[in-house]
Amino acid sequence: MRIKILVIDNEESICEILKYNLEKEGYEVTCAYSAEEALRHDVSVYQLCIVDIMMDNLSGFDFVKRLRYNPATENLPVIFCSALNGEDDTVMGLNIGGDDYITKPFVTSEVIARVRAVLRRSSAHQQMAYNASKSIYEPDITFKTLRLDRNEKVCYLDGEPISLTRTEFDILLFFLTHRNKIYSRAEIINEVWADGVSVSNRTIDTNITRLRKKLGEYGENIATRLGFGYGFKETL
Repeated sequence: MRIKILVIDNEESICEILKYNLEKEGYEVTCAYSAEEALRHDVSVYQLCIVDIMMDNLSGFDFVKRLRYNPATENLPVIFCSALNGEDDTVMGLNIGGDDYITKPFVTSEVIARVRAVLRRSSAHQQMAYNASKSIYEPDITFKTLRLDRNEKVCYLDGEPISLTRTEFDILLFFLTHRNKIYSRAEIINEVWADGVSVSNRTIDTNITRLRKKLGEYGENIATRLGFGYGFKETL
């Protein structure tokens, strides 16, 4: 069965370019020219959405927020593709729940590479979840009142669940199981992302910044060593 991709962009030419090139790679592509039109589809049947941001009425950001609030699509991979190229725009897209962010004008080969990377990563996590369901129970990882449930993939702070993205959870899991050592960005990428995935330093920094904010007082335990990288320190 071919992988299904939903492309959402109000520029017909962009949709045609993406559809043509993605179908050459063997994907099954559907185009929608507005977020409202996209929502008329059963979005849950797709394995990836490529979403423009600046669209009439419902923006790409608002569209993805709706996906994340729907249990059927909360984990659906999303790549933002937009002419908005500021750092704040990228950070907002990642914070909302985007798995990657591409700026226009884009190079088609880069889009294809990023699509492959996001899909590989999604497939790897699905396989991990499947394997976990078949494997022996994994004990929780704790640090004071911070607890990671490795079986349910939930983080608890002071007994209350906090919302972490898949990447944030994996980074925190890596840090908590490899404490008191500073790791380079390359080492973190190698441990957290699937093989062959292209990840920028800014993506690492953005995920670390978001994770610190969500962990409250324990955010300070994620240490930065300029020129080296990051790590989780048990003592400040």
